[in-house]
Amino acid sequence: MSELQEVLRAIEEGRDTGERMALATVVGVRGSTYRREGARLLVREAGKPVGTISGGCLEGDVRVTATEIMADGVPRLLHFDLTADDEAVWGWGLGCNGVIDVFVEPAEGAIATAGAIRRAVLERRPLAVVVVTESPEGGPRPATRMLVRDDGTVEGSLGDAELDELARQEAVRARAEERCGVVELGRGVRAFVEALVPPIRLLVCGAGHDAIPLARLAAGLGWSVTVIDDRETFLKPHRFPEAERLVNAEPIDAASAAGVDKRSHVVVMSHNFLRDKDYLRSFLGSPAPYLGMLGPAARLDKLLDALHAEGYDPDPADLVPVRGPAGLDLGGDGPDEVAWAITAEILAVHHGRSGGPLRDRTGPIHDRASAQASAGAGAG
Repeated sequence: MSELQEVLRAIEEGRDTGERMALATVVGVRGSTYRREGARLLVREAGKPVGTISGGCLEGDVRVTATEIMADGVPRLLHFDLTADDEAVWGWGLGCNGVIDVFVEPAEGAIATAGAIRRAVLERRPLAVVVVTESPEGGPRPATRMLVRDDGTVEGSLGDAELDELARQEAVRARAEERCGVVELGRGVRAFVEALVPPIRLLVCGAGHDAIPLARLAAGLGWSVTVIDDRETFLKPHRFPEAERLVNAEPIDAASAAGVDKRSHVVVMSHNFLRDKDYLRSFLGSPAPYLGMLGPAARLDKLLDALHAEGYDPDPADLVPVRGPAGLDLGGDGPDEVAWAITAEILAVHHGRSGGPLRDRTGPIHDRASAQASAGAGAG
């Protein structure tokens, strides 16, 4: 279960029991920090906190503020400047060198929209959330929120038609660009706008024993996992309890049976040459940005030769997503280690990274603030 889903579930559980809660959201980041915009920490009156907003260095201060907010109901925008002098930074126990803005609010506002957000996540529908973080007297109250769905419909209001339209436009832009951040809506009103996009889809072709840890690991990251096989006896819920779907289909029909979109990442691992050939043929030319093939590069060449012998020669552009052998070069060879290597490569492809050591990266560790729903950010 992803951090997003854990926070949503805890919010709804707290609502059902009447427990007081406060939700802390990272809304602004500049420089080097452990978490990015959209990270959440749900502080509960009785239970353990859910989520994280730093490496553990800011949580204590935020929990103190959250307790105050549970009592008085007044949201606060906290500002942590970690670029200050060494004494101040070490007082927080920090190893970062950036600026973090954290919006802390009573969880009642999030409770009102948690169900809608959770449904959008489960149904894999994109959603944008607008939360007012700063407002002058007479403006919308901080923590006022709107939801903007993928069909353009809006839930909630900032209390002003003009501000609602500006917020809707910002939400549509954020969803299209899959980003989050604070924006100026006008009249001194600032809001955190966050796009919540569907999680990564993992299509595992082949339900052998080594597919089990891959499905488990991917589901643990909050990905939507589908396992495909033409052998019905392999497709048992007790073997793949974390899978969202088990699809019984012939390999050549795998893409149409499972459905493929731009968030679908495919791993072919039946270990049978003829099956893998048909799986490869089924997904070549699909919108999938990743098509991983288990086995050495020579085996992939033979699979492509076999398709050529059948009269099928893929367009060079269709071969760009193909990774054979699948996975990063981590040196492992057991099923769990291979699963880690493949999952890491999919993450790198999804985020447009090379998958190499961070020490070799010349730019910042994190790119611009982006939608995090599939990677574990919190609720809106």
